[in-house]
Amino acid sequence: MHTSIAGALGNAAHRAHEIGCDTFQIFSANPRGWSARDPGETDCADFRRAREKFGLWPLVIHANYLINLAAIDAAVRLPSIAAFSSELKRAVVLGADYLVVHPGSAKGGERGPAVKNCIESVARAAEACDLGGLRVLIENTAGQGATLAWTLEELAEILEGVGREVPAGACIDTAHLFAAGYALHTARGLSETVRQLAGAVGLENVRVIHANDSKTPFGSRTDRHEHIGQGHIGEEAFRRIVRHPKLRAIPFICETPVDRPNDDRMNVRVMRKLAGEGPRPRAQSR
Repeated sequence: MHTSIAGALGNAAHRAHEIGCDTFQIFSANPRGWSARDPGETDCADFRRAREKFGLWPLVIHANYLINLAAIDAAVRLPSIAAFSSELKRAVVLGADYLVVHPGSAKGGERGPAVKNCIESVARAAEACDLGGLRVLIENTAGQGATLAWTLEELAEILEGVGREVPAGACIDTAHLFAAGYALHTARGLSETVRQLAGAVGLENVRVIHANDSKTPFGSRTDRHEHIGQGHIGEEAFRRIVRHPKLRAIPFICETPVDRPNDDRMNVRVMRKLAGEGPRPRAQSR
């Protein structure tokens, strides 16, 4: 589950444990602002201890939503590079395994140059960073507007380029796939989607799956997340997804709405039930 860092970074790890997660995702700073204050040393240390105590693996950080590494306009691309560089540094300090980033938009230009910009921007952002074990994950998109990587082929192109610069992989979002026209809501469509994913991206490169139902219909090209089983993808489709033999070993993280208290707990419970698993045993302190 994506959990909140409100109050203190460590709160996100405590909430993930409380609602029964094995793994979790956070923002390392305000996801909708350019100016981000780096967390203090004590806050980072408390976070790392809490994560270790509860045995939460992997730790995924999602980059700022304003970042557009593919931007044609330098006035957008340059601050995006700077912001992503800061994201990389914070992810390393926090001991993250993966940093997820949207590839950006070609708004105002052609897709080919935008793909090139995305790849070069990641390289520039990482120039002064020792990434250690951190891996950058490029996320597929729903295809709204001029966003890149709504096709698996374009995602693979970006991933190949980024992978020449930094350790890289893919984050696949179920709601984005569905909205982009991949019919994973049917048994035959899921099989075909997995086949295309294996052929274009490579299943070994898929390190995280964002498990989200969709508020919008199939092929809408609109990114709107819904509770698991309550959207247009549906419960039976998610049962097939989480039990698929080629997918179930990949970490699933929900970015579902929190409309009411404990909606996050409810979505974790539904995912475990659909996967045929019981509640997670509470981790012991190490």
